[in-house]
Amino acid sequence: MSFDRARLNPIYADMGVTIFEAMSLAAKDLGAINLGQGFPDAPGPQALLEAAARAVVEGPNQYPPSRGLPALRQSVVRHYARHQKIKLQEAGVLVTSGATEAIAASILAVVRPGDGVVVIEPAYDAYGPLVQRAGGVVQPVRLSPPEWRITEALLDAAITPATRALILNNPHNPTGRVFDAGEMAAVAAVCRRHDLIAISDEVWEHLVFDGRALHSLLNQPGMAERTIKVGSAGKMFGLTGWKIGFACGDPDLIDVVARAHQFLTFTTPPNLQAAVAEGLDWPDDWFAGMRTGFQASRDRLAAGLSAAGFVPTPSEGTYFLCIDLAASGLGLDDEALAWTLVREHGVASIPVSVFQSGPTTGVLRLCFAKADEVLDQAIERLTRARDALMV
Repeated sequence: MSFDRARLNPIYADMGVTIFEAMSLAAKDLGAINLGQGFPDAPGPQALLEAAARAVVEGPNQYPPSRGLPALRQSVVRHYARHQKIKLQEAGVLVTSGATEAIAASILAVVRPGDGVVVIEPAYDAYGPLVQRAGGVVQPVRLSPPEWRITEALLDAAITPATRALILNNPHNPTGRVFDAGEMAAVAAVCRRHDLIAISDEVWEHLVFDGRALHSLLNQPGMAERTIKVGSAGKMFGLTGWKIGFACGDPDLIDVVARAHQFLTFTTPPNLQAAVAEGLDWPDDWFAGMRTGFQASRDRLAAGLSAAGFVPTPSEGTYFLCIDLAASGLGLDDEALAWTLVREHGVASIPVSVFQSGPTTGVLRLCFAKADEVLDQAIERLTRARDALMV
């Protein structure tokens, strides 16, 4: 008897690999420059690597507490108090195996079958399947390029009596927006008015450029008791493979998230936790220098693309810069163009259309967290690609 796929959960059985995995594999197979998946090509801070290695040798290497090493949870409290003036307790910090696991545990803790969840699109592709897996219903709020602005009217229009929660990503992947004080106040007002719990994915919080301020949803009036803030050491330190995340908020709320987490990954490698605990206490200058370096890479890619005739949309944060295809004279489907670029011109990118439901956006996302010589080579290839496509 042949295997019947209909016996499996259709949420996953009918799903292909993510666009990030597909593009990264294509880039590797074709020898293309990978500006698709969001990871730096630098090895990461040497001092942090040495701290993790030292922690492996010195131990312990058995199960750490499910909620995380006390040293790391305390370091998270100090870090957010120093950098964002957020008041947390150790009991309000949960260490997870990556930010996506923190998001998954938060969704499982909050969303009941039939609950509506507002998801702001374009959206990180894990949100939808995780909401569905919890039995929830995605209620999309679609932002429009090139401004990608949030308004109360947009949010209110999506909400129904069944709406239970809202997922926000700020700084925003894939667009590179950093939502301003007015937009964050609007999100908070809607959450308070409709009694929503907010899952605020703030993993790019240290990658905010041009002197902008990050306005954490946890700091908005009336949001401390209804917000789960998600952070990522992998994004803070450019070590995406470490998969160290944290969920933060009111202890009563985080307690329920921790109960969901204990049946997902249960715990996280202790040596990596110990190293991150050290890194979070590094001086402010280190984080400022890291941010300056990535901003310079953004500027290099933006200048090169503009010189080639492309029109980038503003990148205010994250690792990402987007290209407006129509404004660049390329009235093409972004997904089709992304595959053309990787197969025929040697540059992998991500079409923003995969981050949302509905019609295509005509926007491509590029990752600039690369060495100068890699960015320069990518610019050369994209310049030749544009010339060929304009013929």
